[in-house]
Amino acid sequence: MLILCNASSQPPAPSHMLSELLGSRMKMSLVSCELDPETKEPKISPYGYLSFSGGEAKDVGGDSWITVKFPNVPKDFGKPGALLVESHHDNEFFLKAVTLETAIPIHFACQSWITHCRHNSNRPRIFFPNQGLLPKDTPEALVNLRSEDLSLIRGDGKGERDRSERIYDYDVYNDLGNPDNDKALKRPTLGGSQTLPYPRRCRTGRNRNTSDSKTEKTVFFDDGYVPRDERFSTSKMNLFMGSAVNAFGREVLPYLNELFDNDNHFDTFQDVYELYQGGLRSVKTFQGLFEKQSNKANIQFPPPAVVQGSKDAWAHDLEFGRQRLAGLNPFLIQPLTEFPMTSELDPLEYGPSTSTITSKDIELYLEGLSVEEAIKQKRLFVLDFHDAVMPYVNKINMGTNGRIYASRTVLFLTRFNMLNTIAIELSLPPPKKGLPAWNRVYKAPPPGITNWEWRLARAHVAAVDAGIHQLVSHWLRTHACVEPFAIATHRQLSTMHPLHVLLSPHFKDTMNINAMARSSLINANGIIEKSFSPGPYSLEISSIFYKSWRFDEQALPNDLIKRGMAVEDSTAKHGVKLLLDDYPFAKDGLDVWAAIKKWVMDYVGIYYKADSDVQEDPELQAWWKEVTEIGHGDHKGAPWWGHMKTIEELVQALSTLIWVASAHHAAVNFGQYAYAGFFPNCPTACVKLMPEPGSKEYETFSKDPEAYFLQTVSSAAQALTVISTVELLSTRFGEEEYLGQRSDPQWTSDPRALDALERFAAALSDIDAQVSDRNCNAAVSLFNRAGPALVPYTLLSPNPAPADSHTSDPGMTGSGIPNSISI
Repeated sequence: MLILCNASSQPPAPSHMLSELLGSRMKMSLVSCELDPETKEPKISPYGYLSFSGGEAKDVGGDSWITVKFPNVPKDFGKPGALLVESHHDNEFFLKAVTLETAIPIHFACQSWITHCRHNSNRPRIFFPNQGLLPKDTPEALVNLRSEDLSLIRGDGKGERDRSERIYDYDVYNDLGNPDNDKALKRPTLGGSQTLPYPRRCRTGRNRNTSDSKTEKTVFFDDGYVPRDERFSTSKMNLFMGSAVNAFGREVLPYLNELFDNDNHFDTFQDVYELYQGGLRSVKTFQGLFEKQSNKANIQFPPPAVVQGSKDAWAHDLEFGRQRLAGLNPFLIQPLTEFPMTSELDPLEYGPSTSTITSKDIELYLEGLSVEEAIKQKRLFVLDFHDAVMPYVNKINMGTNGRIYASRTVLFLTRFNMLNTIAIELSLPPPKKGLPAWNRVYKAPPPGITNWEWRLARAHVAAVDAGIHQLVSHWLRTHACVEPFAIATHRQLSTMHPLHVLLSPHFKDTMNINAMARSSLINANGIIEKSFSPGPYSLEISSIFYKSWRFDEQALPNDLIKRGMAVEDSTAKHGVKLLLDDYPFAKDGLDVWAAIKKWVMDYVGIYYKADSDVQEDPELQAWWKEVTEIGHGDHKGAPWWGHMKTIEELVQALSTLIWVASAHHAAVNFGQYAYAGFFPNCPTACVKLMPEPGSKEYETFSKDPEAYFLQTVSSAAQALTVISTVELLSTRFGEEEYLGQRSDPQWTSDPRALDALERFAAALSDIDAQVSDRNCNAAVSLFNRAGPALVPYTLLSPNPAPADSHTSDPGMTGSGIPNSISI
């Protein structure tokens, strides 16, 4: 019996070194699917030994293919059902796949790092063939191995995790602050309480802070623990770091500290445009700064898509409205159902419960309709940040450099099916309980008229929207909420479980990127806190949003119905009818959602024939129990979790999870540079409140409103930090695996599953063609597909497109749906 072992060493090693490693300190043995009739124990083969032609392994495409012989295997050994790999070498290597050359080849899709067995409780690693089996179908000889493998992965919940281990466990978000270094960097623990609930992260067991024993010490960038198989591959890390150098290494970093210290702002829009034309050295405002630096490098960014077609189209009220349907955050718009709008907050603490926007303020824009008629015809929409933001307004405005308002923005659907922004209400709570609140209503100017006060009000709305996009729609609803599912999958679903096989591609690199985010993006004084208005309250605010998070509402149809942007309709495509047919995110998204659900139904139907199969699957039930009671433990017992007793419940849950990890994330992540790369369109911060008529501030504003606008929104340091960050986050890497794809063509030996995946890929290809057709009609009947800025909506085009000539990195394509949250 021969075995072909495809192994990649880390770092890459010559074949003779790999041969020495594997030959002298690595053991392999096979486990039969049959029990020994005498001992009633699993049959285990003698150790295999390496056989080399000429003494070296065969190199194929950067991988090493090694022949391993298993001598003296009894003829009655039976079908091999597991492979045991035991390493006693301090170096690690990546075991990509193993194929047994039998009459019918048996393939083990290992895809795992092999480290010294001391990192695995001194037990060999266990691998099963690529044949998905429910627990009830497991050969008796493999039952204990299946259980043992899961037990080893769970660990004992004690001590600090070693970087070579593969232990999956849970912890709260208690590692965001750095109080031992600076008391101002203390942050509250998120998770484990009803006050600040949060999904769980992967436990690392690091030492606690001396000044706050409930919190864990922070680590730098990629030094934190994630299970060994969850870390970026060497090639991806090189690509990631190369892109980071490309984004930040344009000599941006040397200037950021000084820019933050001096609070520099751009003086004119021409200076802003110079970032993408002549580079920062062409910006007059910062020429003095460059003279202080010894290097001669220039800083120039590729022009974001929102200013490629027309550099001023971003400022159009119709473009602002379109971006609520096809921009970075299309998850918040909803129809206006009551007028005047009301608040559920305590009016003594937060001001009047009734909105100050009146019929008189908006009827001029309603094409002859009354407010009641426009509501009845579902032509009025609202972006309502009032109640969500109001409790933090005074904390932010009085305790940080940021300035925010609680806001309500009213939009009107014109007879041309364009969403026009018509009125904005900005509110401040009373400075003290019982004192008057501050409310102002700003109305859109006539078409073609520039009103900078209106633009300022709209910038305040955009800054709050940017924070909710990044902290809630992006980070919380995808990154943070998916991680507990990934942990539970490894802890409770055996690698031979069909659902583990289904889900594993959708967790690729998620835990690694989340750990990196906790050390540099969402941590105390990290990129988010320094560049977004909420500052140190950023993650705390996302916790408040998690209070109302529901897993069942993450399914796209349910989300649209909840917001009133769709209604159930059995006669409509996909069973829901959109309120706005020209809603690009929802239109494309429903097609992708339906394809995902069909794929899941086909796949699940191969293994689960009746509801009783779901109920009697102990691994599935343990997985669901752990997700709902531990991973998302702060929502334990919520009725919307359901009971996981039927195939229908299982299909819906899996479809929702795959949707969030793939399409939802693609929609909120990969268009970031296109829109937020031009910061006046999507400022992440405001540092001034609205100028009051009659004040000195208003006099300054009146003299040069353009300069005042730029002094209000993101500072130069904040803008450069965000531009560099979103350029990196919008990049797709070469080894990315997209929806409908599998990197290993032998991911399963079940032809039914292979056929189902082919049908899924074909459906996604059809959707891609439909998206292209819709974008071709943008200028004729589907205004929101591109809008005044002429940015076609491609974020939910399933197939990745080649980069266009305007991007600096071939990975910043704006299309394609990766399988996982991998960036």
